[in-house]
Amino acid sequence: MKNFGRTGWRILGLALALVALPAGAQWIPTKPMRLVSPYAAGGTNDLLARLLAQKMSERLGQTIIVENRSGANGIIGSDNIGKAPADGSALLMGNSATHGINPSLYPKLPYNAVSDFTPIGLMATVPLILVVSASLPVSNVKELIALAKAKPRSISVASPGAGSSPHIASELFRTAAGIDTVHIPYKGDSPALADVLGGQVTMMFANMPSALPFVQAGKLKALAMTGTRRTSAAPDIPTMVEAGVSGVDISSWYGLMAPGNLPVDVAARLDAEFVAVMKLPEVQQRIRQLGAEPAMDGSREQFQRFVQSELDKYARVIKAAGIQVE
Repeated sequence: MKNFGRTGWRILGLALALVALPAGAQWIPTKPMRLVSPYAAGGTNDLLARLLAQKMSERLGQTIIVENRSGANGIIGSDNIGKAPADGSALLMGNSATHGINPSLYPKLPYNAVSDFTPIGLMATVPLILVVSASLPVSNVKELIALAKAKPRSISVASPGAGSSPHIASELFRTAAGIDTVHIPYKGDSPALADVLGGQVTMMFANMPSALPFVQAGKLKALAMTGTRRTSAAPDIPTMVEAGVSGVDISSWYGLMAPGNLPVDVAARLDAEFVAVMKLPEVQQRIRQLGAEPAMDGSREQFQRFVQSELDKYARVIKAAGIQVE
């Protein structure tokens, strides 16, 4: 064994790792990988992508670089991965916009949300919180609605992109409350929140991981949250129904995607490692600290069914609400 050498030990380690993997999960990455977050850095998509990249890198023994390819409500980044080689080297942090909303909202979407991708696993679901600038003279949803009705089109609404979950939520809120607002799309959570913080924009339905730190610091007011029940990360924030407005039950979700037609062994290995990462207590704790809820069943088969159900749901929601992009 004295002359076994570093290379020999590495080969032995890889062989042992292969034995430990389930049948069909034998793929080993041989070059650096990239995980595209199709929104600006600092937002929820980016935060979750970096958490996953770190843990998946450790398990796969290969560097995973997070790339932010923002623009067009996630279309640019998603299209990049949809057309990437199906060899496991390119991944996407997909979400409710890229693989739920966009296919029903954009008639000429450059990618096919089903055939161009291989769903790997659902990572987290995230409620949205209705936030306003700390200087805005309202303290609850009823006062916000009253202000909007007193001054039509004086309320501006930021979103991380036209057709994003926050945009859909704001449109449902506008309809349910009977108010007239002005939508201002951005290229991600961070730039949108920055203008709400600065008072340039009145309000936003923000992803909780991005907005909660500003709420806790007193820089934003949280008036309500979507979803059917309050979250343990912010138990003092009422639901929209509790605040007096129904019909705004929209949340965001995030999951790992790969290009379509991914070889079976590559998909199986990514699936196995993703599920293992999602079982780590520190990963679940970090997701909850961000104000999100970790997915308890992150398997590939379950995620595939979930994505299809989301596509069907948003097709109904968008048609019923008559939502269109500018």
